[in-house]
Amino acid sequence: MNEDLKVNGSRPPRDYLDAGAAVNVSAAVSSQGPVVEPEPELVVNPWDIVLCTSGTLISCENAIVVLIIFHNPSLRAPMFLLIGSLALADLLAGIGLIINFVFAYLLQSEATKLVTIGLIVASFSASVCSLLAITVDRYLSLYYALTYHSERTVTFTYVMLVMLWSTSICLGLLPVLGWNCLRDESTCSVVRPLTKNNAAILSISFLFMFAFMLQLYIQICKIVMRHAHQIALQHHFLATSHYVTTRKGVSTLAIILGTFAACWMPFTLYSLIADYTYPSIYTYATLLPATYNSIINPVIYAFRNQEIQKALCLICCGCIPSSLSQRARSPSDV
Repeated sequence: MNEDLKVNGSRPPRDYLDAGAAVNVSAAVSSQGPVVEPEPELVVNPWDIVLCTSGTLISCENAIVVLIIFHNPSLRAPMFLLIGSLALADLLAGIGLIINFVFAYLLQSEATKLVTIGLIVASFSASVCSLLAITVDRYLSLYYALTYHSERTVTFTYVMLVMLWSTSICLGLLPVLGWNCLRDESTCSVVRPLTKNNAAILSISFLFMFAFMLQLYIQICKIVMRHAHQIALQHHFLATSHYVTTRKGVSTLAIILGTFAACWMPFTLYSLIADYTYPSIYTYATLLPATYNSIINPVIYAFRNQEIQKALCLICCGCIPSSLSQRARSPSDV
């Protein structure tokens, strides 16, 4: 019993040993210098990569259209001015998506967020407004076919361009001038730092413009059908030929309007019903198709145009294919 007590008494308590070891370790670490914590790893959202890739494709595609129209003095008709406006707006939208990716991961600040969202809002607004202006121009070119090629039409086109770009720039400046949710997150929309009210105004404006475009395209469709019928009677075409031409024109209009609605309608409706509390994956899933509209626009409005095709062939190969030079415009080319 006494022997056991001696052994136990000569052995220090375990808590004392642990405390002493901790002191020794801390002393050794402090003697080696301050501890450098590893920097947090940069995690990139795959959706942001997809949006940046989409922006790159948009920029390259629309830059070609802008350069073609800018370097060809023959492409100064109202229709080409509006197509150029559309391409410029989509080009800026693509650049905005790229800048947004760079600033989000390399240069994070409130100022860069506001500038980036302002550029994106202004450019996409100008893109949608340019589509509306192109629709108005197509309607006027068919409804007032005899007086369309006049100075009044050119003046009206410039007025439309000034109005649509002024409106788009004002919409883009709203977040920069203070209409944002950086100070009150509860007012944020699905796209931060846009406020819920700002997003609602943009969405409702889009719905009104879409309804107006739909009405104009219905009228254009009626005019195309009437013109095709008149041409068929004058040249004694068969009814089948008239039906094919009319169907082609209606199909073209349906593709144009259907593509526009399919790209923009999901994000528009989602912006009206959702806010910042919703999962961000829904925002990405609806915003991405909207960016695809800027990819499709050059194909529908620019590269299908015969004059732009000729200019592109001259730039690429220095000649115009005989198929383009001999092709005649038909009522289905709307």
